[in-house]
Amino acid sequence: MKVFWLTISGTCVGVALFFLFRRDFDTAFIVAVAGAVAWFLNYRVRMKELTGLSDEQNKRDGNVDSDEE
Repeated sequence: MKVFWLTISGTCVGVALFFLFRRDFDTAFIVAVAGAVAWFLNYRVRMKELTGLSDEQNKRDGNVDSDEE
């Protein structure tokens, strides 16, 4: 899933550059925003994985927060 969002983000950047060269600024802005959203979704997926791994490690080590008990 990470590669998917990065691919979408990179493609949007390329398409936005294409529209910038054509001087179609409104379309370039919309495509660039879509690319930024795709990048953010990639970041979100990575952070969910990292926090999930950290939670699993804490449970194995016996380090449970007091609000989770």
